[in-house]
Amino acid sequence: MSSPLAVRPDHTGAGRSDHRRSGHRWTGLGVLVLAVTLVAVDATVLSLAIPSITETLRPSGTQLLWIGDAYSFVLAGLLVSMGALSDRLGRKRVLLAGSAAFGAASLLAAYAPSPGWLILARALLGVAGATIMPSTLSLIRALFPDARERATAIGIWGAGATAGAALGPLVGGVLLEHFWWGSVFLLNLPVMVLLLVFGAWLLPESRDPRPGRWDMPSVLLSMAGVIGAVYGIKEFAAHGLASWTTPATFVLGAAALALFVRRQLRLPTPLLEVRLFRDPRFTAAVVSSLISLIGLSGVIFFMSQYLQLVRGYSPLSAGVAELPAFVGSVVGGLLTARLARRAGARRVLTVSLLVMGLGIAVLGLIRVDSAYLLIGSSFLALGTAEGVVYTLSSDLVLGTAPADKAGAASAVSETAYELGAALGIALVGSVVTALYAGSLTVPPNTDPALADQAGQSLGGAVQAAATLPGDLAGQLLTSANNAFVHGINIAAWVSAALLLTSAAFARHLLRPRDNNDTGTSTGTTPTAPGLPEAHSEPAHH
Repeated sequence: MSSPLAVRPDHTGAGRSDHRRSGHRWTGLGVLVLAVTLVAVDATVLSLAIPSITETLRPSGTQLLWIGDAYSFVLAGLLVSMGALSDRLGRKRVLLAGSAAFGAASLLAAYAPSPGWLILARALLGVAGATIMPSTLSLIRALFPDARERATAIGIWGAGATAGAALGPLVGGVLLEHFWWGSVFLLNLPVMVLLLVFGAWLLPESRDPRPGRWDMPSVLLSMAGVIGAVYGIKEFAAHGLASWTTPATFVLGAAALALFVRRQLRLPTPLLEVRLFRDPRFTAAVVSSLISLIGLSGVIFFMSQYLQLVRGYSPLSAGVAELPAFVGSVVGGLLTARLARRAGARRVLTVSLLVMGLGIAVLGLIRVDSAYLLIGSSFLALGTAEGVVYTLSSDLVLGTAPADKAGAASAVSETAYELGAALGIALVGSVVTALYAGSLTVPPNTDPALADQAGQSLGGAVQAAATLPGDLAGQLLTSANNAFVHGINIAAWVSAALLLTSAAFARHLLRPRDNNDTGTSTGTTPTAPGLPEAHSEPAHH
């Protein structure tokens, strides 16, 4: 099928000026937003289904965390490789192939008969998602060669990505109100059909004209490095140094990453152009995405359980309760370009990270019976600030990279995002789980098997309480709820500290430099690529 945009493409895939002016490129952007929204929804839609999955499949506490983060772990481990692959094979081709695979993996997840099966299906979804995410952002560069238009397009794309993540719980709540937990995966199928049909028609092909050879050792090193290091961190957070395998796995992962970087510096056509990190804008954008998601994803993952299991909300009510995060993320993403033009990327990124930190810190004050106004205000602040951080970081990354390396650069941005989500669930989740188990008080004379079940997770405590007499059940649930909320409080404060540190780091990296420094000019605040330079004081009109 011929794309209406694919008319004499240059090496970035952009067509002639008359086609750049046509409305087709904005319709093509709609296809890319649909793709990234769906992948983002899939990262969070499962959060409200966790209580139902716990009741049906009866996973252990460790399996429950893997169900939550296997998707993001695999996605993060493969994004760089898949981004470079899309530069070589064609970004449209890889996007459509990944979309078809995403639909197939969704079917496997929907009908998973056991926790292990579901973890495997989530991992396969991660493989497919890794082919979609970098292709969407790099194709925006092909569709919008004009820097100013591209900034607007990335704002819309970023709103779709952050809104998808925030919309996941609401979509999950609607489906779980009427269907079983597997329905949250079947939602992907009709959307994937639309994506395949309209993507084949509307999107241009785009690739690196001089891609070089596909370096398989680099692929294996990047996968082993990311997954090994993250797994080691996750196990250390959950169990400390109880086993020698934890530090060994981390050391092997870190060594693989070091070898990966060394190999990239020596290859004539590297899988990842690590020299991009010499640009402080690029580094600030990547680090901001990573830390913001570490702080956000883990807390939100457990807040969905808090709303249902502690507050007693139905899945739909819990999804509606998280709606302020969705609204805020859309507004934040769409306002990013305007804010950066007026105040400069440095100020906007720093303030947004500060707002995220303060918003998460508020969750450190919640109690079992806290007013919803406190929770909703926190969600609104988090969603709005995350929409700005994600969109501005993506624009910084895409604008600092060479056009023919757009896929690989986009993959770095998406890797930071997904790695942050995985680390957030793993690290914050491990903190919550450890504090919960340490604070839980099981009524005396409780059956040891039930006590062990209650200590695994809050969902396990709810199931155990259902088999106990009334008074004992009430004591167990009260203790479990208080222990769980205590874990969320501490995790929220730790996450807030990370975000405040990230704000200081971003402000330092984006400080004004002299004329010889990349991307800035004397006396100005660094701006996002595609946005007019904003001086240190906002413009007044």
